[in-house]
Amino acid sequence: MSPRTRTFLLALLVVLPLDQATKALVVRRFGYGEELTVIPGLLDLTHVRNPGGAFSFFADGASEWRAPFFIGASVLAIGLLGFYFWRLERDERLSALALGLVLGGALGNLIDRLVHGEVIDFINVHLTRSYTWPTFNVADSAIVVGVGLLVAESFLAPRHAQAPPGDEPATAPPPARDGGALRPAASDPSRPGD
Repeated sequence: MSPRTRTFLLALLVVLPLDQATKALVVRRFGYGEELTVIPGLLDLTHVRNPGGAFSFFADGASEWRAPFFIGASVLAIGLLGFYFWRLERDERLSALALGLVLGGALGNLIDRLVHGEVIDFINVHLTRSYTWPTFNVADSAIVVGVGLLVAESFLAPRHAQAPPGDEPATAPPPARDGGALRPAASDPSRPGD
């Protein structure tokens, strides 16, 4: 198994079970809307459901198209992640880690949509006294971290230097043929050293 595949599977096999286990625990231990303060003024656990997308996008949309839309978008995203993964080089561990995190999160939220018709969220972070970040879950966190790694890698990856147009290295023209005999090509006065 390549380093890429091991890293990808490790991320996926940590995120997906952790996401599903934490959601099952929240459903078992908390009534809908029930809240537990973990760090006063900063972190609460709250059982809520999100029928929409990120930041409750389309949460108020008609359910007859909302569920098929988000399930279809998830399946498309999973397919694109798989395609991108198989294009990675065998030793591209950071990209493989990022894709494993994103795929684990996407599968976790897709499972919720298929089983519950909506996504279970439970992590409440209070950024200020008057503003609480939209409630999220382990899958959402994995997706954000994975996308962040992909973006960071795109900025940090070494770039292959390319010569600007017009600065390409000169190549010698092929030798001319004259009646089957080879003779040297005429020299190009624009090239130094000829």
